[in-house]
Amino acid sequence: MDHVTPQEDEPKPRRARMWSAVRRAAASRFTRRTGVFFAIIGVALVGLVVGVLLGARAQTDIGPFQAEMSLRPATSGETEVVVPPLGALHIDSHDGPLRLTVRLGALDQGRTQALISDPSGITRASQTVVDDLQAGILRLGFRTVSVSVLGAVVIGLLVFRSTRRAAWCGGVALAVTASTFGIAAGTIRPDSIEQPRYEGLLVNAPAIVGDARRIAQDYGKYADQLKAIVANVSRIYTTVNKLPISDQVDGGIRILHVSDLHLNPSAWPTIRTVVEQFDIDAVIDTGDITDWGSEPEATYVGSISLLGVPYVYIRGNHDSAVTAAAVGRQRDAIVLENRVVDVAGLRIAGIGDPRFTPDKETSPTGSGRSRQVIEQVYDAGARLAATIKASGKPADVCLVHDPESAPALNGVCPTILAGHLHHREIRMLPTLPNVPNPSRVLVEGSTGGAGLRGLEGEQPTPLQMSVLYFDDAKKLQAYDDIQLGGTGQAQVTLNRTVVERPRPSTSTGPTPTSSPTPTLSPTPTVPPPGN
Repeated sequence: MDHVTPQEDEPKPRRARMWSAVRRAAASRFTRRTGVFFAIIGVALVGLVVGVLLGARAQTDIGPFQAEMSLRPATSGETEVVVPPLGALHIDSHDGPLRLTVRLGALDQGRTQALISDPSGITRASQTVVDDLQAGILRLGFRTVSVSVLGAVVIGLLVFRSTRRAAWCGGVALAVTASTFGIAAGTIRPDSIEQPRYEGLLVNAPAIVGDARRIAQDYGKYADQLKAIVANVSRIYTTVNKLPISDQVDGGIRILHVSDLHLNPSAWPTIRTVVEQFDIDAVIDTGDITDWGSEPEATYVGSISLLGVPYVYIRGNHDSAVTAAAVGRQRDAIVLENRVVDVAGLRIAGIGDPRFTPDKETSPTGSGRSRQVIEQVYDAGARLAATIKASGKPADVCLVHDPESAPALNGVCPTILAGHLHHREIRMLPTLPNVPNPSRVLVEGSTGGAGLRGLEGEQPTPLQMSVLYFDDAKKLQAYDDIQLGGTGQAQVTLNRTVVERPRPSTSTGPTPTSSPTPTLSPTPTVPPPGN
């Protein structure tokens, strides 16, 4: 039997030990590289998050607003629009681990003033909002990439003390950020804006938006029915000739009284048709032609110059000095502010409302009915009465916006025209010891159907106007109350009222008695023409 000597067996353990050492070295190198790899990824993610939290924000202008846009790490992607102090709305706009926040800040005074001063500014601003938003998001994206890479590189240098490994951290951060943006862009849901989630006071926004949509839909019906309305006004004129005193008023003065148009574009075609069909000599507007009295609204009054007859106007509480100036620039327009003029054979005195309260939340008849306000409105009528008396010649018609001004004019002029209430009223002021012949007050309804507010209820506010007939002695002889059905309704009704003369006194004594209060003799309502 052969025996192996120790010298022959010695190389095998040495080789085994060498291979074992090589394997241990390789395993250690792999483990170290794996550890470094995961360390780089971890450091890169930490640096990315730190960079995003500290610097992923950008200031941008969205319309007249100064807005701040920012990106934040999140478990699910969404867009949050913060409107301090009203709350926020959340939109499920995209997927991915980033949340976009848009915080609307203060209004820029310069841009806001320019927007109000330029009639086309609002339209242009609405068209550029999307461009402003896209530009802001693009700028925010570039900034986010920059700060995420920078954050990863800085943290990498602090941890590894190696520029090579820090560069790898920056590369990982760039790849992660780019892939996150890619996921967000690939999963964007434009329709999600129609189903936002509200927080804070904005929880009432769905109801508000719903009302606005319903109003817009109802308001669109005006255009559908406008032709029928105008046609019916024309047809009703043929019926007017059969009403009482038609023969007597042919040679008199015809005045169209309108009020409270409130920016309703449907009012102008109807006014123009009545002016033409009823052979109107002048139009009297007792105020509130606009809603807010702003410069952009001033373009609405441009239709005045198309009527072809004098247009006598006083300010309402929704009209500003800007509104009055815009009216005054129109052809045939006459703005009365505590003065007396002769128009179409009548001596007309008028004064604007002393208030400027365009807040739509205020009731049409209110604007605050405190004692102080009532006294302020009454004093406006008293100032107009003093102006008429100082002129040395009585006025035939007085114009005020709020009928609360009328008592101060009692007996100063026989006919007082007003508006403001958004419904029609006829009243006789009381006979007083020093006022034997009291004045008649004709309060017009809203010729604009109270504007958009008239669409808020279930029944739309009708459009109302009146044709006043004055005889050659400049006395009110009769008036036609014209009412057009509200939104989506083409019904037109006309009611003629004949003003009876005061009955002569039956007293035989030397001292004459005061004339009794004139009475009104209404004629039957004309049935509406067919639609």
